[in-house]
Amino acid sequence: MNNIDKQYQSLLQDILDNGVTKQDRTGTGTISVFGRQIRHKMSDGFPLLTTKKMAWKQIVTELLWFLRGDTNIKFLVDNDCHIWDGDAYKRYVTHWGNPIDPVNFELYTRLDLHPDKRLFTKEEFIERIKTIDEFAKTWGDLGPIYGKQWRSWEGIEIKYDEFGENHYEVKTKHIDQIANLINELKTNPDSRRLMVNAWNVGELDQMVLPPCHYGFQVYTRELSLEERRELVTKEMFNQIYNGGGPDTLSHSEINQWNVPTRAISLMWNQRSVDTFLGLPFNIASYGLLLEIIATTVNMVPDELIGNLGDVHLYNNHVEQAKEQISRTPFELPKLYINDEFWNHEYQTIDGWIKSMEIGDFQIENYQSHPAIKAPLSN
Repeated sequence: MNNIDKQYQSLLQDILDNGVTKQDRTGTGTISVFGRQIRHKMSDGFPLLTTKKMAWKQIVTELLWFLRGDTNIKFLVDNDCHIWDGDAYKRYVTHWGNPIDPVNFELYTRLDLHPDKRLFTKEEFIERIKTIDEFAKTWGDLGPIYGKQWRSWEGIEIKYDEFGENHYEVKTKHIDQIANLINELKTNPDSRRLMVNAWNVGELDQMVLPPCHYGFQVYTRELSLEERRELVTKEMFNQIYNGGGPDTLSHSEINQWNVPTRAISLMWNQRSVDTFLGLPFNIASYGLLLEIIATTVNMVPDELIGNLGDVHLYNNHVEQAKEQISRTPFELPKLYINDEFWNHEYQTIDGWIKSMEIGDFQIENYQSHPAIKAPLSN
């Protein structure tokens, strides 16, 4: 059953029917509505839209980039993912767009810029990100965006004297929110604090773009006996039992196959929604994140929920949205995760994340309408 495409098409129509005209930082202009929600049952299929062809590899690459804690586009560029190219290039042009400061000219030439002081084109810029490590280190970084906040949020640790009155040491500590989340899911799955936040007010001015999807929360529940029985395959059952069927099993009998005992849902919050280009990526990306977390903690993916703030269509996306609304959805695909070579016995969270490969995530039976091109506003 494919309700996610229908919800998405209804959201596009909602904006066309009820949106108000607004200006925006890019100068493109939008029509916008405020405060919408989408919900998807993961058992209905993986939420990769079918009313236009989606770039699956780019979705996987960007999410792994976030999980690695990376904020430099080199990993993306090396894997042919160009979602963030425009933001990095805009930072570069903004810095060098004015007459070059003589004090900085040595750095300018040292990083392989043309001696006639001509700025690189975007294509030249990306090629140097790929081939010159020092250039990539300087110009490929986007500031403390998602990966930094997910994996290394900066806090302050204060130590006090023996009387608890006067502090004698203050130092910076780095908080790995993803590691904390996984640990809590394993040890305290009913916690109401299973959250990851990217909206770090103290560092917003250092980011090329403040987070659009700024936080997510997960929620778990115990599976019923009937739900667990449905997870027991006939192949599992026949290895041990002769006659009967999985519908006769008890919880304790099911436990021998390491069948999950809980379902897990994920809800993300998004302040700003580029509905035509960005939202389809966000839906699939958080669906994939839910699947990855569920695989890691041995739970069943349940519901994916998106809370959306300023939901807008750019003025140069209107005709494309109308085209997508007119299309009939196909059945949703299935996601296959090959975690055979994942480092499940990781000593640190990096061991688990860095053992994941882009090719570990395959979409099966994906049928879609053709892609619809639209310009990206940076």
